Amino acid sequence: MSDNSDKSTNRADEDKKDHGVLYIGMDLGTSRTSVSASNGVRETVFSTVGYPKDHVSSKLLQKDVLFGKEAIEKRMSLRVYRPLEKGVIKSEADGGDDANMKAARDLIGEAIRIAKPRSDELVYCVIGAPAEASMTNREAIIEAAREHVDSVMLCSEPFAVAYGLDWLEDVLVCDIGAGTTDLCRMHGTMPEDSDQVMFDVAGDAVDAELAKQIEATCPGAQFTIQMVKEIKERYGFVGEPSERVMVELPVDGKPTTFDLTEQLQAACSVLIAPIVDGIKQLVATFDPEFQQKLKNRVLLAGGGSMVKDLDTAVEHAMHERLGGGKVIRIEEPIYGGSNGALKIAHDMPEDYWEQLK
Repeated sequence: MSDNSDKSTNRADEDKKDHGVLYIGMDLGTSRTSVSASNGVRETVFSTVGYPKDHVSSKLLQKDVLFGKEAIEKRMSLRVYRPLEKGVIKSEADGGDDANMKAARDLIGEAIRIAKPRSDELVYCVIGAPAEASMTNREAIIEAAREHVDSVMLCSEPFAVAYGLDWLEDVLVCDIGAGTTDLCRMHGTMPEDSDQVMFDVAGDAVDAELAKQIEATCPGAQFTIQMVKEIKERYGFVGEPSERVMVELPVDGKPTTFDLTEQLQAACSVLIAPIVDGIKQLVATFDPEFQQKLKNRVLLAGGGSMVKDLDTAVEHAMHERLGGGKVIRIEEPIYGGSNGALKIAHDMPEDYWEQLK
């Protein structure tokens, strides 16, 4: 009888806690920003913001700001910003400016808007940030969120992935974004700095390498980095190709077919060695009794994990360098971080939230 009473009390407490609040988990990424909300909404938008260049573009577009795919498609008429670099907001010290901060604020506002909060709801948002984001970077993200949410909390992106899957013990998460790859080992407690590694070989590095390869091997081919990114996202692979990668690129205005199989394979393979280096570092500094468990529970997450056969290639490299290991690709790479951030939002006590005035 008392057990049922306790359960009813707990449910009543939860209902009271959640009443009038929309919880949002946000994976604020260099390339994509994804949100998962307690009202069931899950959406993603490219982290691209565009503002009309002049009166003509304003008249044509009929909008003050464009986001995501629409901003990319209309970029010839826009001042385009990708306000996040290596997972953090560009600052003046990093070559950014006030326009980048405005673009970041507008991007977070758009991400909140697509989560569809009601006008009578408070918005509590957990935002995933790179594992080693500095205090200045974290403050910049909170500042950018200030006008759009009522309360905010930051967490590391790989920790959010692990939390969302309830893999909180003896697991190593590798979250491959566009700007950074973040690794975090979980051992049943909140991770410390020593449990996390971050490096900047990630999706953007693959794009840069593929562009370099095309330039060197495809005489006269004309392309943009956006075209390169789309080729990678459509065909990206490591290991043995299942089929040739045939892509049309213009040469002096004429569509010309190029075989980019070897170039794409080489570009995507730049991810492997740094990931294994990071895994080795976190395994080697872990309690020796639990190192084997950690090696056998490596999770690949983030958009970069969708490169075909990357899990197999990392596992093979771990066998060569670490004597074994097991790599698992999560089922929802795009929403792994936002799903976990949403779960954190639901579970965190009230006093963990930073109230924004």
